[in-house]
Amino acid sequence: MEKWFGLNEFVALAETGSFTAAAERLSTSTANISRRLHALEKHLGLRLVERTTRHVALTELGRIYYQRCRPLLDSLDEAQRTLIDLQHSPSGKLRLTCAVAYGERHIAPLVNDFAQRYPELQIELHLSNRVVDIIDEGYDLAIRLGHLPESSLVARRLAPRDMYVCASPDYLARYGAPHSLDELLQHHCLVGTQDTWAFEEQKRTRLLRVEGRLHCNNGHAILDAALKGLGICQLPDFYVTPYLASGQLCELLPQFRQRDTAVWAVMSSNRYTSRKVRLLVDFLDQELKARLPAAYLQGIQP
Repeated sequence: MEKWFGLNEFVALAETGSFTAAAERLSTSTANISRRLHALEKHLGLRLVERTTRHVALTELGRIYYQRCRPLLDSLDEAQRTLIDLQHSPSGKLRLTCAVAYGERHIAPLVNDFAQRYPELQIELHLSNRVVDIIDEGYDLAIRLGHLPESSLVARRLAPRDMYVCASPDYLARYGAPHSLDELLQHHCLVGTQDTWAFEEQKRTRLLRVEGRLHCNNGHAILDAALKGLGICQLPDFYVTPYLASGQLCELLPQFRQRDTAVWAVMSSNRYTSRKVRLLVDFLDQELKARLPAAYLQGIQP
């Protein structure tokens, strides 16, 4: 391990800019930082750091060496943590969040199954339609639906998700069916949490602001209103596919339906993801995909 001697000290020095700060980070003395850096430079046969009375600066070769060493140390840290994780059953607290309706129907039952498998875990599932800041609010994981905004978070696709525009046969008998997005604006729309509906037109997203006499921030209530002929709804597949299959609802404007906006597991972009989070994401990925054929065969194939 002689060739690794001084590597941690060099990286700490490069990132903090001083011997004192590097020593504080590594809980050692400045003399030890200096001694190990000198040994590393002697081993390499080149100068990595220019020293002054007030601060240190990397040489050109030092900057190149740092850029190669940082990922190497990250990999070593992850390898060590993985080995430690594998020796123990996952334990401790695991916090995740998800939208209410999807969480109630799909995520909560799977989280309960996961909790049975790993009894030493303390799992907190928070269902909310508010997009929480998982870093500031201390969540390990968020299950999110639809298109994701640009962010520094890491996302993994878990399952497909489609939005359907539907109405009951009774509504269509009274008012007819819209055949274009412009005609949709002339109909009674059932407005949920969003009064802007997204469609795909000529391979581009088109946003349509809809209006209607019934507004509700609950998907089940919107679904009930559609079944009772009160208007046209736009809801995710998991609400409507059984009713499309039974004929109680009819899909409208399928040529404009956005395809596969997806279910995502969203995590912090930290270099290391704990084993318990990886296990849960893998479990959700496997179980959601296993349930897809049955869920989709009940209704209209996406």
